[in-house]
Amino acid sequence: MKMKNHVIKTSTINGINAKTVRVGTQTRRGLGPISGPALALAALLPLAALTGCASHSKDNFTVGSVHHTYKTRHPIVIEEREQTLDIPIGSDIRTISRASGGSIEGFAYRFRKSAAGSISIMLPSGSPNEASARKVSDQVIESIMASGVPRNHIQMTTYYAAEHGSSAPIRLSYIGVKSNVEGCGRWPGDLAASNGQNENYHNFGCASQSNLASAIANPADLLAPRGMSPIDAGRRIEGFKEYRDGKVKLSSSGTPEIK
Repeated sequence: MKMKNHVIKTSTINGINAKTVRVGTQTRRGLGPISGPALALAALLPLAALTGCASHSKDNFTVGSVHHTYKTRHPIVIEEREQTLDIPIGSDIRTISRASGGSIEGFAYRFRKSAAGSISIMLPSGSPNEASARKVSDQVIESIMASGVPRNHIQMTTYYAAEHGSSAPIRLSYIGVKSNVEGCGRWPGDLAASNGQNENYHNFGCASQSNLASAIANPADLLAPRGMSPIDAGRRIEGFKEYRDGKVKLSSSGTPEIK
């Protein structure tokens, strides 16, 4: 079909040959013959746009717009703190209650896990219940020793308690390592007023960091790994014997099972 008053012009757009067909006052643009290198370049253009969003390093991908993470904004801090337990003692008490005994054993258990040097028992002095506190002090020591604390790791001291009234407590204390996260619950900026920088809000991740810090049994493990314990040679010999006797087989998941 013939078309009158048409003009064909050839131009280059981003390295791709294009033909402009002008028919009267209407203009149509179409692709002409595309060479192999030009087609390859066109396929690489979307990939080049994506690579501008992130830069790849040797170890990880770094997103340029995020300058702070929750680990750097809310780090887990390890510090020494005094851990205490107060046991109320009445003026006429002769023995500690079962609930107080359980609290003492739990406190002694945490003391053992903390690897602290010693645990102190502070008895009230100058208060109306001073005599009662001295009578039950032996029971407190027995409860602590029942949790596995040697007697030479227990210290006895007194404190002036006249201002505490007739129920001045017996205080147990030790200096232990504690892990915590400070500064949670702060909202310095408006979440609705986004700055368009794709950054985490200030309180992001603080609760997770706090939960992790409180769940760690021994915060000293964050500073350095523990030494390896010696092998159990007797158990190793028994394990070899079970293999030789055919008492051990592998399950479908690959874990050993004893018949």
